Amino acid sequence: MDLTGKIAIVTGPAKGIGRATAEALLQKGALVAGWGRTAPEGLDHERFQFFECDVRDEHDVAEAFTNTQRELGPEIHVLVNNAGVGVMGDVDGFDSADWQLMFETNVNGPFFCTRAVLPQLKKQQAGHIINVASLAGTVGSEGMAGYCATKFALRGFSEALFKELRPDGIRVTCIMPGSVETNFNGGQPGAQPNPHKMQPEDIAAAIVHALEASAATMVSEIQLRPAQVKKK
Repeated sequence: MDLTGKIAIVTGPAKGIGRATAEALLQKGALVAGWGRTAPEGLDHERFQFFECDVRDEHDVAEAFTNTQRELGPEIHVLVNNAGVGVMGDVDGFDSADWQLMFETNVNGPFFCTRAVLPQLKKQQAGHIINVASLAGTVGSEGMAGYCATKFALRGFSEALFKELRPDGIRVTCIMPGSVETNFNGGQPGAQPNPHKMQPEDIAAAIVHALEASAATMVSEIQLRPAQVKKK
């Protein structure tokens, strides 16, 4: 897909992968609608517009979609379901509110956003949905049961969705990064890039790669890992 002039929705654009993806799409000439609870500071671009939206609330999502079409145009070409949250901890004693928070954000959010845009994508018989999952959706890890469960769910949702929408000319890609240097789980990126972690821009580049694939190709899944590992 040539992204010039295309309308793209990116959830969770305030920082990290969402912010990097919005910036990468703008560099490619797209019009970007950022849906989130927090606006990205300093992202002042004539082709970027922020719409306050809690993806956990289906009514918020429906309103953001209506406002996006009104402000940017009726056609929607790209949806990047990026908004997510991770809370770590062993299952015994894990706070049920944190469990609900992760499922509402990481699973319900992509469902609500996808359901909102699908009628328009089917009308167009074209479009691309990107779901940002994680390598935690491929293998369980101790202390991460809740987060892994949500990302396994998102990966399954993505696989079923791509099979469901393939006849309509709509592509679905599941992006599964490993360690990325972001504010995930309360972490703070360092002044110098961590050589053992990927940068948000690396994931954004993979998303653009999937979007720009030829018309004959659909990239259904991408797994990304840091090139360097810590020596034991």
